[in-house]
Amino acid sequence: MSEPHYDICGSGPVLLIIPGGAGHPMGLEGVTERLAERLTVVTYDPMGLSRGPLGGPVGDQRVEVWSDNAHRVLEAVLPDGESAYVFGTSSGGIVALDLLARHPERLRRVVAHEPPSVEVLPDAARQRAMIGEVHDICRAEGVGPALERLTAGLEDRTWEGRPLQKTGETAMDTPIGIFLAHVLRPFATHAPDLDALKPLSTRLALGAGQDSRGQLPRRTAEVLADLVGADLVEFPGGHLGCLEHPVAFADLLARTLTRPGRAE
Repeated sequence: MSEPHYDICGSGPVLLIIPGGAGHPMGLEGVTERLAERLTVVTYDPMGLSRGPLGGPVGDQRVEVWSDNAHRVLEAVLPDGESAYVFGTSSGGIVALDLLARHPERLRRVVAHEPPSVEVLPDAARQRAMIGEVHDICRAEGVGPALERLTAGLEDRTWEGRPLQKTGETAMDTPIGIFLAHVLRPFATHAPDLDALKPLSTRLALGAGQDSRGQLPRRTAEVLADLVGADLVEFPGGHLGCLEHPVAFADLLARTLTRPGRAE
């Protein structure tokens, strides 16, 4: 088993950050630099994409594997007897929920920002079909058309795309190509362990973007918060709020992580 990839900056209590997409931490420099003023920020890179090309074929990724490796990172960086804060966004938020459900013993508080867990939604079958269509379009036509389809689905817009045609232009070796082909479907259709999360609800907050109202990722955050009894916190920006407003996002995240949950 290869060692998980991560970077560390700052000082203070440990905060593990789990990026979205395929786990590539690109664009998170602003939020991590701000958080590092008060915390030891450990940025987890599940596939090592920040180190360069993977150098081999990529298979479908599994939430549990990323979660187990995140737990290994915490065991490596945490001093004995101490616990960590965790922040995950988008697909990283799905991993953060699984980490809390399966490895809660070293976690102090978790914020999962807009984890697109479609299985918790009332229209899960429709959203599952949309995710499957994105996957098929990526395989057949490439990243551009797949992103167009995904964006329409996330924003609940009617899709009027052209019929699938084989082109072979899939760009599977890029972070976005890896995400669309090997991360999106297994992660978005992964059902969180609600029974395990409910007793831990005081250690959990769901993040929702101010600009995401009515969109699928915010809907999943709202439903999850209600189902497990966790706080719902509105963050600046939309689904990519941590990139769009890094300072304001980081400041609110730090306050959310360090304040008690609703039942404490």
